[in-house]
Amino acid sequence: MSNYNFSIKGQDLLMRKLKHNMQKTAVKEIVKKRTAEMQNEAMHNAPVDTGTLKRNIRLMLLNGGMAGTVISPVDYSGYQEWGTRFMYPHPYMEPAWRKDRLLFISDLKNLVK
Repeated sequence: MSNYNFSIKGQDLLMRKLKHNMQKTAVKEIVKKRTAEMQNEAMHNAPVDTGTLKRNIRLMLLNGGMAGTVISPVDYSGYQEWGTRFMYPHPYMEPAWRKDRLLFISDLKNLVK
């Protein structure tokens, strides 16, 4: 019976690259999931008169999926969030951000454990 030995040159580098790419994929998944949850929460919290504000809360993934943002391009969205001298604020983005940011941070910390 013959014994065969083999080795892979550069396996440490390969393993580091694979781990790095796996973590990038995991980060992208976390960013997408948490940004989508923030969008849903903001839509849930949005004040509704005509529904335009709620329907126009958008999720955007940036930097190849490594970052995400939730916006509302409706021109009066800021007035609803922060109020004016004539109306009280009806925050919908900040409460969503406060709720989901802790979960986002927790998910990222669990990824690097």
